[in-house]
Amino acid sequence: MDKYVTGAVIRSLRERKKMTQEELAARIFVSSKAVSKWETGKGFPDISLLEPLAKALEISVTELLSGASVENRNRSGNLLRSRIYVCPVCGNAVWSVGAAVVSCCGITLVPAEPEEADESHPILVEPAEDEYRVTVQHPMTKEHFISFLAAVSDHRFQFVKLYPEGSAEARFKMERVKFFYAFCNRDGLFRRKN
Repeated sequence: MDKYVTGAVIRSLRERKKMTQEELAARIFVSSKAVSKWETGKGFPDISLLEPLAKALEISVTELLSGASVENRNRSGNLLRSRIYVCPVCGNAVWSVGAAVVSCCGITLVPAEPEEADESHPILVEPAEDEYRVTVQHPMTKEHFISFLAAVSDHRFQFVKLYPEGSAEARFKMERVKFFYAFCNRDGLFRRKN
């Protein structure tokens, strides 16, 4: 398993709830020694205890595993803060409006960090009626290709999946687009400001 709940997370969440180790142990029907072992890194809770542990700490299992609190606030409402996750094993691309815990092929993914488009990955944009025609002058072989193109505005995320031996181009609606993205299967994510 690539990511698992750590003792530091359990301790922090327990202390935030102002619970002792004994109180937490009683809620999930384990010994206080077990909780102490988890918190000192000398052991891990059994997978069957994750749900009761999360419930006792009043969080979701996802929050427990990620170690990050997920609050029901609209802090991710701006699409310009979108994140793109790409699996290095299968190439699956996942888009989220904000921070997320994303897993694919048994790996917890981190958001792709975009680099500014450069001469080896130029993102060319030209207007065509009510759309942008976006092209990337890049090899499109089975070994080296642009996997997808995307356009992001403050209210819309547009995504076009590309395939090897095809063309590296797409059309996007013009509506308030702020950024264009291109993902190279070797070199990662590139961005161009509109």
